[in-house]
Amino acid sequence: MLRLMETMEAISRRRSIRRFTDAPVPRGLVEKVLAAAILAPSAKNRQPWRFIVLEGPARTKLARLMVEGADSREARGDESGSCRNSARIVSQAPVAILIFNAAYEHDGLIFDHATFNAPDVQSIGGMVQTMLLAAEDLGLGSLWICDILYAYDSIRTWLGRREEMVTAVSLGFPDEDPPARPRRPWQEITEWRGQE
Repeated sequence: MLRLMETMEAISRRRSIRRFTDAPVPRGLVEKVLAAAILAPSAKNRQPWRFIVLEGPARTKLARLMVEGADSREARGDESGSCRNSARIVSQAPVAILIFNAAYEHDGLIFDHATFNAPDVQSIGGMVQTMLLAAEDLGLGSLWICDILYAYDSIRTWLGRREEMVTAVSLGFPDEDPPARPRRPWQEITEWRGQE
């Protein structure tokens, strides 16, 4: 029962961190986060996730590509959402981890049917949540970032990757302690059925 309480505490304590200190994250802590992340369940145990850990100038380049992606969208008259703020966070956090779906390539050499992509992406989502909880347990702040998708092609080209780029996570020591965001009560969003 004690382990369940610790898990529930990590779930309730976890916050999306958008301000980090400039203290470097020891590589051993990043390795512990990754070691925990790969313990997440995956459909058919395919373990589709692949990681690229960016630090220093490589992380700065990622932030620059994100800003260029926002510039490009805005030049076409499209919204760039929170991409610029996410790029600021990426440039501030000491570590950025890019996450790819190795079971899918856009040219179809690996992936051959849309039915199989959804479980792999769902598996990656579960893995990211495991990563965030591990970071919380180790005293690290984290932010799950999807705004990298505004620079999808340029990031994949820069890194020479053919796999589907799914998301990113920034890691560092938090320089803020935000309150919990409001949540809808589970009772309002849950329907119970027992008979047809």
